[in-house]
Amino acid sequence: MRYLQLLRPKHWAKNAFLFIPLFFAGEVFNIDKLLQLLVAFISFSLVASSIYVINDYRDIEADKNHPIKRKRALASGAVSKPAAIIIGSLCFIIGMALALYIKEKFAFVVSIYFVMNLCYSLGLKNTSILDIFILAIGFVLRVKAGGVAVHVATSEWLIIMVFLLALFMAIAKRRDDVLIKLQSGKDMRKAGKGYNMDFMNVMLSLVSAVIIVAYLMYTISPETQTRFNTYRLYYTSLFVIGGLLRYLQITFVENNTGSPTQILYKDRFIQLTILLWVLSFYVIIYLPTNKSFFE
Repeated sequence: MRYLQLLRPKHWAKNAFLFIPLFFAGEVFNIDKLLQLLVAFISFSLVASSIYVINDYRDIEADKNHPIKRKRALASGAVSKPAAIIIGSLCFIIGMALALYIKEKFAFVVSIYFVMNLCYSLGLKNTSILDIFILAIGFVLRVKAGGVAVHVATSEWLIIMVFLLALFMAIAKRRDDVLIKLQSGKDMRKAGKGYNMDFMNVMLSLVSAVIIVAYLMYTISPETQTRFNTYRLYYTSLFVIGGLLRYLQITFVENNTGSPTQILYKDRFIQLTILLWVLSFYVIIYLPTNKSFFE
C-alpha cells in the first residue's frame, strides 16, 4: 500500500482529460478508440507518477513541514529513497514503452509533459506565476495527448477552456498555500514569496470571470453551433457557472482548496454539476439530430 501511495493513484483522475477529445468528437462509443485511450491513460498515468516520485524525492524536507504533505510516502519515511528511485524509473520506462506502442506522436506529447514537469520539479516551481502556468499547461497536454492517441482533432476553443479551468484550480491551490503561511508563519514553497492573499483573490476573480465569458462565447459561436448542429449549447453554461461558484465558495468561505483532486472526490455539489454538464452535452451530441430533446 505504501508503494502505491508513492504513485499518487488518486491524482490519476486528472488524466481523464485524455478522453475529452473523443467525447466531443461524438465517438465515445467507438470501442477501438476507447480501448486505445485506456492504454494511453495507463501510459500517461505511469509517466505522471514517475514525476510525482521525483518531486516528492526532492521535496522530502519541505514536505515534512507541511500539515498534509508530511503524510506522503517519502516524507513520512514509509518508503525508502532507493526504493522510490527504482519504482519511479520503472513507471517511466513502462509508461514510455506503452506510449511508443500507441503512437510516436503520442509518445512525443507525453515526452513534452515529462520534460516540462521535470523542469518544474527541478526548480521552475519556485518561480511565482510560472508555476501555475506550468500546472495549467499540463492539463492542455493531457487533452492534446488524448486527441493524438485516437487521431481526433482538438479545437482552439477546447484548448482555451481547459487551460483557463486548470489555471483557475492552480490559483486556488496556491491560495491555500498562502493561507497555510498566514496560519503557520512558514512558506510552504519558494514561489509563495511572490503571492499574497489579495493577489490570489484578484487572480481567482479575474480568471473565473474570463472562464464564464469564454464559455458563453464558445457556446454561441457560429463555428460551434455548426459543428454540433444546434444553438442550445448555452444551456450547459448553467452547470459551468454553478460548479465555478461552488469552487469559489470552497475557496473563500471554507478555505479548503489544497487539492482539487480531493475536492473532486468529496464534494457532491461539484460532482453533480459535472455529471449534469456531461449528460447535457451527451444529449446534444449523441441524440438523433432530427429529434430535439428540448422540444
